[in-house]
Amino acid sequence: MGSLPAHGQREDAGNYEYDREVLFGINKNTNGGLIGGISFKIGSSIDDNLFQFFQLELANVKNPKEVRYNTALGNSFIFGKSNYLYSIRPQYGREIIMFKKAPHQGVQVSALAAVGPTLGLIAPYYIEVYLSRTETIRQQYDPNLHQSRFDVLGPGRLFEGIGESELAFGAHAKAALSFEFGFFKSNVTGLELGYLLEGFGKEIVLMPTTENRQIFQSVYFTLFYGFRR
Repeated sequence: MGSLPAHGQREDAGNYEYDREVLFGINKNTNGGLIGGISFKIGSSIDDNLFQFFQLELANVKNPKEVRYNTALGNSFIFGKSNYLYSIRPQYGREIIMFKKAPHQGVQVSALAAVGPTLGLIAPYYIEVYLSRTETIRQQYDPNLHQSRFDVLGPGRLFEGIGESELAFGAHAKAALSFEFGFFKSNVTGLELGYLLEGFGKEIVLMPTTENRQIFQSVYFTLFYGFRR
């Protein structure tokens, strides 16, 4: 009860100050699909304009040459893809407020940077292949076995083969600008635009018949929503 008057005085004075925030985000990037990933972020203030944050990102990383095909059955699959790459990215970062917004109006602009390790989960990509009029088989794509995309009936089941995944270890770094909107001090809505560089200790084979990488870079934007106090 004793803290409520002080809180009211800070807002009445025209300040838009906060000490902690919790944000949830949905990511779209140049290495991902329609939804590239999701994120969870916890931040705390160091001083009036500088914040530190811990963030966890989960992302699906794709080869830029992936092409999706439709079958006569209406299924959609990626011919030539043999593996998924799921990146798990814990990170620590700093964020500096460049332009503050007034209470209940305006846009706040911040610059941020973060680094951290990456745990890559390399999961097999399964397809369902036609054998005869009465028989099909689901298996990981192999360029020596699957010569034509017209023999493919569709993808495997959701998360099929996840138990056969391999691990790859790496690191990542990102830099971004954050634009925050909203009319209430306690709620946050905004957009983060940035660049991410990620590297692994080995080449990640996503498509065996084309060039594969161990270093990935992407431009991304993240729509986020959360709470502050």
